Amino acid sequence: MKALKVLFTIIIISFLTACSQKKSALLIKVQNTLDIERTSETVELSKSFLKVENLASYGVKNVKTNKVLISQLIDNNDDGIIDVLLFQVNIAANSTNTYQVIKLSKEEQIKHQTICYSRFVPERTDDYAWENDKVAFRVFGPNAQYRFENKLKEGTLSSGVDAWLKRVDYSIINGWYDKYTNKTGSYHEDTGEGLDNFHVGSSRGVGGLAYKQDSTYYISKNFTKWKTITTGPIRTSFYLEYDLWGPEGKQIKESRIISLDKGSNLSKFEVNIEGVKTISAGLTLHEKDGLLSTHKDENWINYWQPHLGKTQIGTAIIAPSLHYAGNEKYDVKTKDLSNAYVHLNVKNNKVIYYSGFTWSKSNQFKDKYQWERYLSAFSKKINTPLNINIIKQ
Repeated sequence: MKALKVLFTIIIISFLTACSQKKSALLIKVQNTLDIERTSETVELSKSFLKVENLASYGVKNVKTNKVLISQLIDNNDDGIIDVLLFQVNIAANSTNTYQVIKLSKEEQIKHQTICYSRFVPERTDDYAWENDKVAFRVFGPNAQYRFENKLKEGTLSSGVDAWLKRVDYSIINGWYDKYTNKTGSYHEDTGEGLDNFHVGSSRGVGGLAYKQDSTYYISKNFTKWKTITTGPIRTSFYLEYDLWGPEGKQIKESRIISLDKGSNLSKFEVNIEGVKTISAGLTLHEKDGLLSTHKDENWINYWQPHLGKTQIGTAIIAPSLHYAGNEKYDVKTKDLSNAYVHLNVKNNKVIYYSGFTWSKSNQFKDKYQWERYLSAFSKKINTPLNINIIKQ
């Protein structure tokens, strides 16, 4: 009889535990309201949205397939508390998927490959470089500026964004810089992974900022401070800060967070800016032998230009409707100062835009028209975000 009572107690406890677990299930409905499929799109869940104090060891499961998805946890302010949970979804047009936010066991907490990567590079003066499985970029720091201004070797004065023309889906940043450091090769030569031969100089490169007063564009110098926020399987992001800049009598204060998600050809620029009501993001026109196309209704510009003989590069800027204020082709005689610009409205000291590229040798897009269809779809997605709701808790 005593044994039966013990068994009954165990059954009751197990039943209540199961009910409690079932009751605490956190289900997320993700809805695509567009007439286009959304693939490899990042969903961002904050601890405040999920109403939890710390997202450490949380993950996501696809309810339909019962499969645990690759996810990434981010501590945005470096206080030891996980603030954001990322995962990516594929959702058909006008469809809804359901996901469950779960606590992962130690066995389920797999360390996934870091595809989205960035770092400060002191061994090459002081670049900051970032990449994902599609593209790579870099910008230039204060030591490079100092060396330029004092006529030392390896100096660079530029706040433009450099494009690294990778054509493989794995990380190349460390390998290419190792060639430089160990003098075993040059990342300016393509040995199968791609190369860096995209000229930036004082141009805006792929998305650098400028401020127009009267008929002149003013630009900042190199970044002065940096901080890596996250790297991982889904996103890399980092912080940059610049000294005050602008025309005489006007001081522009600027800092930015740049992020790049897996599968995207475009980096996201979230710029905090004070001192102006508008700012412009530009694309270098290089030798002015390319084709500039714009789509005002979708807030993007694209510059498609010949490169390396039989290859082509498409560089583009897209802005959310909140910030888009038109575009301009600025063509002058001075080297590197001819750029195509997207003008941006500053709202509450903030501007958001996206900038990136494709290289035909990477075989990511068949031609200019396929690339522009990608830009059109990208614009629709950023202006019509996924609807994300908690449906059961």
